[in-house]
Amino acid sequence: MAGLHVRKNDLVVIRQGKDRGKTGKVLKVDPATGRAVVERLNFIKHFVKPDRSKNIAGGIMEKEALVPVSRLMLYCEECGQGVRARRKRLEDKSKIRICPKCETVFETKK
Repeated sequence: MAGLHVRKNDLVVIRQGKDRGKTGKVLKVDPATGRAVVERLNFIKHFVKPDRSKNIAGGIMEKEALVPVSRLMLYCEECGQGVRARRKRLEDKSKIRICPKCETVFETKK
């Protein structure tokens, strides 16, 4: 896959699925599969077997699962909604991502 539109520590909103409309911070991005882990969203149940040698009690544990990046949009705090970011090249040849509606800069890219 080519470069993805979301990066680690971005604030995103989920566009579809059971967590539609919820916002969260991106914890991890996997560009090879085109998926990302969003903080406190898309929980799955993970069954853990008890292991006395490692002092693990076992049981049912919940953890965040990977979400396809195509289901995520950057969240603009000024607009209060998900937006499709635009790239802008500055005079010093560096690129930034901006909100197309309110021109808010998300962060700079080196």
